[in-house]
Amino acid sequence: MKHKIQILQTDITTLRVDAIVNAANNSLLGGGGVDGAIHRAAGPELLAECRALHGCKTGQAKITQGYRLPAKYVIHTVGPIWANGSKHEEAFLADCYLNSLKIAINRSIKTIAFPSISTGIYGFPISLAAPIALRTILNFLTSNPEIEKVIIACFSLSDFMTYEASLKSIMTE
Repeated sequence: MKHKIQILQTDITTLRVDAIVNAANNSLLGGGGVDGAIHRAAGPELLAECRALHGCKTGQAKITQGYRLPAKYVIHTVGPIWANGSKHEEAFLADCYLNSLKIAINRSIKTIAFPSISTGIYGFPISLAAPIALRTILNFLTSNPEIEKVIIACFSLSDFMTYEASLKSIMTE
């Protein structure tokens, strides 16, 4: 399964994959970080389609067209805001990846790219988030071989290094 996961330091809005995942807020109407970057790159049509979705709950996911992005689709998921682990943040984070992957299967998406969900302004420690993300993805790929490639698009070199080290550690368990 490791060969199906690729970790890159890159701008997720430039990736030519079937779908990219947006680390959105509950309104789905854009914001800062990766959410704002995706909305800017996709154009105003994305915002219009998101308005019609009437928001999204934490841990859940919804899909839209990609519009001006190289990706055909954007899967929007709402990560948890870190509260020192006191509000089931780890389970909600795993749900973000799982529910996004379930949508991918339902839409026959073969290639998908994720950002590091909740590790920016939402404050989820990346050292905890990376293994949750990777284990959730690896477990899903085991029973869903139709997904050919999952990219983790890391914005910073330190995020990239954290995900690389986490994947190496998981693969040697």
